[in-house]
Amino acid sequence: MSEQSRERLDLYLIRMGFASSRREAREMVGRGCVRVNGRKPGKATLVGGEDVVEVEALPSARPIEPEPEARLDVLFEDEALLVVNKPGAVPCHPLRPGERGTVMNAVVARYPETASAGDKPTEGGLVHRLDNGTSGALVVARTSAAFEALRRAIRSGTIRRRYLALILGHPKHAMTLDAPVAHHPKSARRMVVAASDTEAHKLRARPALSRVEPLRPVGPFSLVQVIPATGARHQIRVHLAAAGFPIVGDTLYGGPSMPGLEPGRFWLHLEEIEMESPAGGRIKVNAALPVDLRDVLASAERPGSTPANASRRKTD
Repeated sequence: MSEQSRERLDLYLIRMGFASSRREAREMVGRGCVRVNGRKPGKATLVGGEDVVEVEALPSARPIEPEPEARLDVLFEDEALLVVNKPGAVPCHPLRPGERGTVMNAVVARYPETASAGDKPTEGGLVHRLDNGTSGALVVARTSAAFEALRRAIRSGTIRRRYLALILGHPKHAMTLDAPVAHHPKSARRMVVAASDTEAHKLRARPALSRVEPLRPVGPFSLVQVIPATGARHQIRVHLAAAGFPIVGDTLYGGPSMPGLEPGRFWLHLEEIEMESPAGGRIKVNAALPVDLRDVLASAERPGSTPANASRRKTD
């Protein structure tokens, strides 16, 4: 048979209905689900009428694949919930079935009941999220009843979350930042604050409230605590940036880059969370500052450590 009458294996799998796309066909070949004449084929294999192609169904990926080898730092657990310490630059949950390398992959490996505790398959019992670049305390429900109770509590503001942030500039007093937060009209990555009721309505902004208290100056920066009363996406980051005090490392919102922070990591950490557990009793859980944030803080306190792009901001 001539080469012209043969076809690529991935196209054959699609034509015969074994795969819905070239990506799925390549995955089937790569995972050993296809054999040609009794042998495992290569990526560039051509097949024709005389070839025997054997196909096994591609195993369906679980929404959250257990990842037992991944590190997991459990800060608290009872019958209803877990509080785990999320590292910086690690996603909370997979975006699609089969994805690995997230906090929930590690959680499900040790606590399999959390996989079905929530209402979204790829999030499991995750009660709230932290941005990839944020570290700190993360609450995960172990049962459906606990998930519902904790979601109601977080929506009503009865779960108290205390963040630490290192910001550019020196606010002189506490601030209450209450501008509504909306998706940026031209960038899927960014959020914006609405400057007026008209703009808030136009952008379908969500109410947002962040209370900021300065703790101490750190060179050209300030260490502050932030207690959000709501949970809009990027709320703390965009509120502080709009107030003129962007977070160190948060280059998406105008913050200065800083040696010691890997790309996508910024100086924001959920240090303390306090709530009523559905299992009974009030709990308060603390997550210690991770090494990278401690090192950056120490470096910022040394004279002459100001990053080149850390322009001085006027104080509030």
